[in-house]
Amino acid sequence: MFRFILRRLAYMVPTLIAISIVSFIIIQLPPGDYLTSMVAGLRDQGVDVDAAQLAALTERYGLDQPIHVQYYKWMKGILLKGDFGQSFEWRRPVSGLIWQRLGLTVIISLSTLLFVWAIAFPIGIYSAVKQYSVGDYIATFLGFIGLATPNFLLALVLMYIGFRFFGHSVGGLFSPDYIDAPWSIAKMKDLMQHLWVPMIVIGASGTAGLIRVMRANLLDELGRLYVVAARAKGLSEWKLILKYPVRVALNPFVSGIGWLLPQLVSGSTIVSIVLSLPTTGPLLLTALMAQDMYLAGSFLLMLSVLTVIGTLISDILLAWLDPRIRYQ
Repeated sequence: MFRFILRRLAYMVPTLIAISIVSFIIIQLPPGDYLTSMVAGLRDQGVDVDAAQLAALTERYGLDQPIHVQYYKWMKGILLKGDFGQSFEWRRPVSGLIWQRLGLTVIISLSTLLFVWAIAFPIGIYSAVKQYSVGDYIATFLGFIGLATPNFLLALVLMYIGFRFFGHSVGGLFSPDYIDAPWSIAKMKDLMQHLWVPMIVIGASGTAGLIRVMRANLLDELGRLYVVAARAKGLSEWKLILKYPVRVALNPFVSGIGWLLPQLVSGSTIVSIVLSLPTTGPLLLTALMAQDMYLAGSFLLMLSVLTVIGTLISDILLAWLDPRIRYQ
């Protein structure tokens, strides 16, 4: 196992270098650059930009240099100084912009994940054990509804209900009095009061999907010979189910940890825009639309690093969870 981890860590270095190159190139693929988009927006507003001023901005941001030179300077700053560059649109360091929104994004995503797992696992196990029962049919029906309903539509419905019947907006994570206030116990309580809405909205489809996956995997395992043999030994039914087939049925969830870490950072972009959540998803979308290459590239690089790390963690957990998996 130790050799496997070392080998995977060695593979991560060229993988991340390749990902960073591809990400930087993809951001530059659309015609023009950030200044082109900015000038086009100013001209739409009837504002003319002086050619000398445009040339000075191009030289200041280094956009007149070849793409490989821009990439080299960006990576050099990251590796030697931890400097991810300057955001063109916000005119602030990229690291400051990311860290400013990263904490709230992780809080929302982690709470949503715990909410999804706490509901999906018990219902999925019950649906498999009580197949074709009334509870199974109800869980199946609600699961299909959850899968068919877009998250942003559910967010709009909750916003309408909150405003129409309760007289207040459910958007955002804080009340107006606490948006710019320093952190305190009162602000944390206000956050908890607003957190349930994005948690339910974002977790609705994930909960429905995991219920169906857990039910299908567990039904496949309940008919195996090792379950029959364990039952013949006299083990109680629920102890048998939780000790053996449920453990094997968790494999798809463990293997999905590779995507879990980047999801904690990226969040649900469309829902965040609808609910006006100060998370990293809308910031990444804005950076991509404005061709803010250092901000967008830093986001993509961070998500790629988390994906590679998450994949390594999921592989190690799979070997621990399922004795049939080995790394020889």
